[in-house]
Amino acid sequence: MKRSRAVLITDAERSQQDQLRSRQIRYASMMGLRAVCLVVGSILVAVEAPLLWLWLPLCVAGMVLLPWLAVLIANDRPAREEKKLLSRLRRRTGPEPAQNALQSRPAARVIDADEP
Repeated sequence: MKRSRAVLITDAERSQQDQLRSRQIRYASMMGLRAVCLVVGSILVAVEAPLLWLWLPLCVAGMVLLPWLAVLIANDRPAREEKKLLSRLRRRTGPEPAQNALQSRPAARVIDADEP
């Protein structure tokens, strides 16, 4: 029977299902914002709004950049915290030796047969 290691709840990462769900929500919201840019841009063109030269490029930039950003963010996994990573490495390798551990030993005396 294989034993699994206990995980401290403070060190536990979110489950893959939770991570996937949050990425899906972010992707859907960004694509919804893209649809809003498309609708707003078409309304601005239809009513010939003032400052169309300013608003229309912003809507087009949103429609072009948001899908790219949405895919990048949806495929990205959460970053590991450096503190958690270091604590895991310390647990695997054991405690660090004291910095003065080598200096506290007396120097070894070498006895050479050629000395008088």
